[in-house]
Amino acid sequence: MSIVVVGSLNMDLTVSVRERPRTGETVLASDVRYAGGGKGANQAIAAARLGAGVDMVGKVGDDPFGATLIRNLGADGVGTAGVKVEPGVSSGVAFITIDAAGENQIIVSPGANARLTPEDVRAHAELISGARVLLLQLEIPLATVQAAAELAHKHGVTVILDPAPAQPLPEELLRLVDFLTPNEHEAAGLSGQPITDLKSARLAAAKLLSRGPRHVLLKLGERGVIYASGNRFEHLPAFPVQAVDTTAAGDAFGAAFAVAWLEEGDIYRALTFANAVGALAVTRPGAQPSLPYRKEVEMFLAARQG
Repeated sequence: MSIVVVGSLNMDLTVSVRERPRTGETVLASDVRYAGGGKGANQAIAAARLGAGVDMVGKVGDDPFGATLIRNLGADGVGTAGVKVEPGVSSGVAFITIDAAGENQIIVSPGANARLTPEDVRAHAELISGARVLLLQLEIPLATVQAAAELAHKHGVTVILDPAPAQPLPEELLRLVDFLTPNEHEAAGLSGQPITDLKSARLAAAKLLSRGPRHVLLKLGERGVIYASGNRFEHLPAFPVQAVDTTAAGDAFGAAFAVAWLEEGDIYRALTFANAVGALAVTRPGAQPSLPYRKEVEMFLAARQG
């Protein structure tokens, strides 16, 4: 099984606060936690921990964070030949606050991620064209995402796009996407349909389908996921857990879906597996530290499916 991730690598600097500050207000937080992150690297490590063969295409800066991010990938068995060190540029950094309910707010400084070009993607055409799935997100330039999707589509590689962080997307990109995996905020922005309940979520998913992707997996957090394809609209509930930190939960979900879909060829089993991985991820702090290993997921599912 082969998955290629084209995307971002960040160092996450995370603090926990009782309440987030208002404008002009100062609040005290926990000690700073340093952990590998970036939506691309999160997906790569999540898929590798679940048993997939994974390669990463991205960029880091020539700073200590960059060296650490590459080591983190290698430690989990992710291929790093496609990760380039950009001289004279800082690595990407994410500044994350976690409130008492486990909800996060994130500010990202892209650093070297912003230097990942379509030419960099084409330099690794053989890697991408030989994969079975390409995972994409939007923390790298949109032109680079488009180039990667075009290359994968040309060679029959399944394209899974997590449209985060939210931004307008051209239909020429969406038409290349096999599985679009927005959360409710991203889905509302892309569809123009506000989401307040399952009915409005289905409407948003239908509008997204009309823009080009073959399937939509609309992530609703603790309410689960809406699967939409053609005239089919299914709601799969989430596994109830006590959330500690939602950082990287969406990344874990997307990677897990890719792994299980490749293994099973069954979308509903893949969604159940992805829901389980996402649920486990929110019970732990941090991005990459929260990503579960395959055995943990199997035990989690066995305990709940009896």
